[in-house]
Amino acid sequence: MSTNSGANSSSLADPQTPLCVLGDFAWDVLIRTNSELLRGGDTFGEVMLTPGGSAANVAVWASRCGMNTRFVGKIGRDRFGQLAQEDLEREKVIAHLVETEAHSTGSVAVFVDHTGQRSMVSGHGADFYLMSSELPVEAISSAQHLHLTAWSFFTDPPRSAARKAARLAREHGATVSFDPGSFQMIQEMGVSNFLAVTADLDFDIVLPNKEEGQVLTGCDEPVAIAEALTKIFPKALIVLKLDAEGALLYDNGKSTHIPPATNNLVDATGAGDSFAGSFLAHYLVHKSSVEAARFATTISAWVIEHIGARPSADARLKTVLAARQR
Repeated sequence: MSTNSGANSSSLADPQTPLCVLGDFAWDVLIRTNSELLRGGDTFGEVMLTPGGSAANVAVWASRCGMNTRFVGKIGRDRFGQLAQEDLEREKVIAHLVETEAHSTGSVAVFVDHTGQRSMVSGHGADFYLMSSELPVEAISSAQHLHLTAWSFFTDPPRSAARKAARLAREHGATVSFDPGSFQMIQEMGVSNFLAVTADLDFDIVLPNKEEGQVLTGCDEPVAIAEALTKIFPKALIVLKLDAEGALLYDNGKSTHIPPATNNLVDATGAGDSFAGSFLAHYLVHKSSVEAARFATTISAWVIEHIGARPSADARLKTVLAARQR
């Protein structure tokens, strides 16, 4: 049986909280090797347990960047679920968590190779079983903006819950953004099937990376990808994440390239999520997509120079965040 967590229910909601993120919270088992991993071989590296989940990462980074943020998701009634609640509280994210005894809190195996590139294997944890009937209606309907990730659309549940949340947000005047990662899952689901359950939601902002854009459009060059995406999502500001090449904004027929802030890749885990969270935190306040993207590239550049999706802030990051919040 699933119930709303009393300590994190919508009764704690701040009616002025502008951003609500719905989706997955999962624990990342991060494995980073110092050399190429050979089949059947052995090597030294790092093995870490870190908080993650694409949607939760976005919520945390938005909160770190000064945005009052809510997170809606589902966890197991287990020790990892308790740690998830503690993690979000520590990150000053208002959590609306549904607990269940039927499924364990989500977990993801994250393999980071010696070049810094990451590959992931996601288990089907509690986050994949969020039902429409379990949505905290007040928390979603009172937010000014709702952010969704594609991990809520690859299976049903939680697809019906995500679609209902988008419609609910719209009915109450909120804007909606969408991150369509991952390209492999889109391919496995089928592009036409994926678009059938996402394109009709009239997203205001779409934040794909280049590989996702290529899969969705069949185009290769960033500007061509962005132009094609506007035909799929005609209302949307397109924010195309280009990794080592920065980002490309496409708005009302105009493209703007944002250069990268670093090419010092240590671990790519969470780079896109940190970009999305910091972009939304800036854009929803200042309404400048160019300045928001420049700020987001600075944050994601810091992330890829460290291990994990949301490592603890050092003095350099604290300085950047303090400047943002002044």
